[in-house]
Amino acid sequence: MSKEFMLPELGENIEAADVLHILIKKGDLVENDQTILEIETDKATIEVPTMIAGRVKEVYVKEGEKVKVGQVVFSVEESVAEVVPTIVESVSSAVKDVLAVSAAVTTNEVQFQAKGSNVLEMKLPDLGENIASADVTKVLVKAGDVLKQDDTVLEIETDKATIEVPSSVAGVVTEVFVKDGDKAAVGQVILKVISQTASVKSAAIEPARPLESVAVKASEPKVVKSEPALVQSARFTPVDSQPAILANPAPAAPSVRRLARELGIDINNVKGSGEFGRISLDDVKLYVKNLNLEVKTSGGGSGIGIKAESLPDFTKFGNVERQAMSNIRAKTAEHLSYAWASIPHVTQFDKADITELENLRKYFSPRVEAKGGKLTVTAILIKIIAAALKQFPQFNASVDMAAKEIVLKKYYNIGIAVDTERGLIVPVINNADTKNVTDIVLDLQAISEKARARKISPDDLQGGCFTISNLGGIGGTYFTPIINAPEVAILGVSRGSFEPVYKNGTFVPRLLLPLSLSYDHRVIDGADAIRFLRWVIEGLEQPMKLLIEG
Repeated sequence: MSKEFMLPELGENIEAADVLHILIKKGDLVENDQTILEIETDKATIEVPTMIAGRVKEVYVKEGEKVKVGQVVFSVEESVAEVVPTIVESVSSAVKDVLAVSAAVTTNEVQFQAKGSNVLEMKLPDLGENIASADVTKVLVKAGDVLKQDDTVLEIETDKATIEVPSSVAGVVTEVFVKDGDKAAVGQVILKVISQTASVKSAAIEPARPLESVAVKASEPKVVKSEPALVQSARFTPVDSQPAILANPAPAAPSVRRLARELGIDINNVKGSGEFGRISLDDVKLYVKNLNLEVKTSGGGSGIGIKAESLPDFTKFGNVERQAMSNIRAKTAEHLSYAWASIPHVTQFDKADITELENLRKYFSPRVEAKGGKLTVTAILIKIIAAALKQFPQFNASVDMAAKEIVLKKYYNIGIAVDTERGLIVPVINNADTKNVTDIVLDLQAISEKARARKISPDDLQGGCFTISNLGGIGGTYFTPIINAPEVAILGVSRGSFEPVYKNGTFVPRLLLPLSLSYDHRVIDGADAIRFLRWVIEGLEQPMKLLIEG
């Protein structure tokens, strides 16, 4: 029986897409959820999985064409297919990869051991929560390069940071599918290699033995006859094996996953209405609607659905200059808009007398400097906040409005807002409760340098429980920091200054530090907030408190 596969819905207001790569051809066996197309919309590059299985009867689109939603892409015959044709195609494909390498290598002879040889793909890895793509700033490999695992292959810029991407595969590079300036999607194939079972040898090497290896010279590519031993190629996938894409727990197309990420929901919680529980865009929208995340114009909420006001023509009033937002700046704007609109913020203000703490900081600074760091109030605050979170667990939490639950965390990771030339990012000091202040100083210094040098990794930006934003080095008194969702509180620190304090019948100069605590009123009440802030202040004023209660 013949079945047709039509291009599925790609997202709201997306009616068509450009075909970048066709990954199947007539006669191929395809399995359910196997990627068959790479397409590009005006928003992203997307891998399209099939929802039908069988032997490809006809492919109706070509690379470079524009394909519409609902258009027939290919058809299959659902009868059980023989394995032998697939083996022949696999052998042919493996030989093509070897020849591709020979064209890129100019001085060496590359000898590939066919028995056990492996054609591997490297895909752009998960870059962090809600990050679907990144701009490629620099490609560091080319066809013919010998690649080791963990070698840096790309420099990319996400909306949070600039990241070096290490290779997850090893071998000789056959193809590179991205170039400088491209936008790469998570899961997109970046490059292919012949695995390291292939050995690169000089031109003086002895000819390989028949049926065991294939020798290819860059100057004279040979057409190699397929032999039975080549059945071991990684191009051949047994019929009963599952493609890697099936490892994803939720059955949904990339466009559906992207929409879920943009709306900030876990797609694994969405119930699919399609065949075998497949999740559609409508399923995601219905799930969001049931969570009351869609905002009607009559009420408040997350900010979704609020109509944006159009800007006036500023050039009527004088000269203007437009500058494109960096990815980090754009994401910061989106994230903070969401946090401000969806979280009921309250900010509590107070001052800490750090006169004695400052004396202690100066006294112990040389010891910390001997270890290679600089003792700061921020490092001390990280230790105090980690201790305070244990005393006030509702501050170490997140809100799950879908389940009407509060998620209480049993780990203590503190985020530090860092001002960089590309915008604000928040790297995380992990397990701050288990480290002494000197360890925290060194970690803070290292991660801040990485952030400013644009070498931060996605792992450095995830898992925060509470954020500290210290503007004291610049100035100011108080400010109202916006909570870094899904956290429930943030501490703002301003510049300390000497003020007259009435003490023991007279006014004396004391160094006072302004503190601003913003908190989520859904989880934290005002009385608890001031208790938490006073506990932190007492920790600054009386360091022995940490030894006794922390």
